[in-house]
Amino acid sequence: MPTPRHAHRETGSTIIMEPLRLLRMLSLLLATVTLVATISGCASIKDFFGDEEEQVDVYLPAEQLIIKGMDEFNVGNYRPALQYFNEILDRYPFSPEAPLAELKAADANYYLERYAEALVLYREFEERHPTNEAIPYVMYQKAMCNYQQIDTIDRDITGATEAIQAFNELLRAFPNSPYSQEAQARIKAAKEFLVNHEFFVVQFYLRTEKYEAAEARLQYILSTYPESRIAPRATELLEMIKAGSPPAGGIAGWFKGLALPDWMDFLSD
Repeated sequence: MPTPRHAHRETGSTIIMEPLRLLRMLSLLLATVTLVATISGCASIKDFFGDEEEQVDVYLPAEQLIIKGMDEFNVGNYRPALQYFNEILDRYPFSPEAPLAELKAADANYYLERYAEALVLYREFEERHPTNEAIPYVMYQKAMCNYQQIDTIDRDITGATEAIQAFNELLRAFPNSPYSQEAQARIKAAKEFLVNHEFFVVQFYLRTEKYEAAEARLQYILSTYPESRIAPRATELLEMIKAGSPPAGGIAGWFKGLALPDWMDFLSD
């Protein structure tokens, strides 16, 4: 039986109307979300959809924002705490609460393991408030941002070198601060990491039978880090190479345990 013409028209009409109906529904949904976000005082529309950030009421005076931010921070809720602190900095940058909000925003980023972001904020706080009583802590945290980014011995050593520099700056500026002992221990741990990195390079030279390069690197280790824990092993290996009998097998055994050591092992040194 032939298909009636009007059936084709109805089908075509349906095909045309479906995108229009979908567009209207999406527009209505967006308008609804915007209205809800406005009424509830949410920090962002992302919160409405259940993103990682929690809903926080940011339409408050600075005095209440800092209280709410600290309440969240003190129980480890760093994301909502950060929203409160940022709101103070955006809306009340010259309020009495602003310096604390700056500092705790840096701390929140640090505990969220956003070390690069935290480092920027600690530096900004130090520049804006050079005489603040929290400066020793800020300098310590700057060093820790670098220390926490120390990678494995076969990769970039920037975190270790910059951590050592930052800890030394703290010790020079505030030699008797509550952070001095730990800073000294972490410097030793970071230096030991650098030694381990250099010693790891020796392994490559031995495997590729570049003994002159291995000898030069071992001499550098012993002259630069004579008190390192790797020094006895490096000395023995250097003597073997000079004697013309470098290890031919079991090379990996010489290079076990090369990593960032526990800084607490250096507290009594």
